[in-house]
Amino acid sequence: MKSFFFSALTCLLLSGMHAPLAAQIKNNEAGGAASVKQGKQKQFSPGKPWYDTEGNLINAHGNGIIYSGKKYYWFGEKRGKHGSEGVNVYSSADLYNWKFEGLALAQSEDTESDITNGCLMERPKVIYNKSTGKYVMWFHLELKGKGYAAARAGVAVSDRVTGPYKFINSFRPNGNMSRDMNLFVDDDGAAYHIYSSDENMDLRVARLSDDFLSSTTKDTILFRRQREAPALFRYNNKYYLITSGCTGWAPNRASLHVSSNIFGPWELVGDPLKGEGAAKTYGGQSTYVLPVQGKKNAFIFLADIWTPDNLKESRYIWLPVQLKDEGAEISWMDNWDLGWFSARN
Repeated sequence: MKSFFFSALTCLLLSGMHAPLAAQIKNNEAGGAASVKQGKQKQFSPGKPWYDTEGNLINAHGNGIIYSGKKYYWFGEKRGKHGSEGVNVYSSADLYNWKFEGLALAQSEDTESDITNGCLMERPKVIYNKSTGKYVMWFHLELKGKGYAAARAGVAVSDRVTGPYKFINSFRPNGNMSRDMNLFVDDDGAAYHIYSSDENMDLRVARLSDDFLSSTTKDTILFRRQREAPALFRYNNKYYLITSGCTGWAPNRASLHVSSNIFGPWELVGDPLKGEGAAKTYGGQSTYVLPVQGKKNAFIFLADIWTPDNLKESRYIWLPVQLKDEGAEISWMDNWDLGWFSARN
């Protein structure tokens, strides 16, 4: 979610949320520390405060997740009350309980660096390159003091999944503006960068180089329609792409596009979210679709409930994706667990 279009918007519009969720968030904030869950978590509770194994709020927004060595690793924006403070990483064996592993990529003390303190680092995603043995991180980067004018992609690498990651460089892929983004590794091992461009009017995809450190010239517009927050997954030889509109920090309606080729053409199917609050994505915005290891046709929709007056306090929505012949559906659940998938397969 970007303040580029609506920089004057300073609060999330609770009136636009899923009604029970809006009330729930108010109650949670009134409860404060008393809402810390004791013991191991055994379910997902969308919209509620989510604490790590040390009892601290998980601070990893605009997130992406990678599975490596029988664990999941959650990367996301480390946020202060208002500013960007680098990329955090957490680990989990069960997806419910997350251990803080540290700051995967810190901002630099070097004032000449593109990621010097005060820059903006958003939507970090990490993928593994089997050929080089490197973990590669991409993120949306805005240079210090430039607002959202730089519109660059940043790249960093590490030998270890938890880092620390070494910043390589930043650039505009093939000269194109690059804001909200995601990464996708296909079944054949090819990797792709999906990104909003041309002041968010275009959504583009570029195949990455063999080492995943740069874009190739195989780069095209998927569609020209003002969208951001891309989240891509593949099922039954089709590609599914969830995006949001561009309304600053305020929630809006999601959309689903489907294609048999990652470069298109893409067909607009409609809003995959259903029920009360769906028109505003239950108060959130898409960030990733996670394939669940060891479960057939199991995907989780990940979204952020942005709190622009205190970004560190922004909440998370995780909901199961119900796959259908004509597309996919996502419905609100106050609480759920991974058994949901077993009951449907």
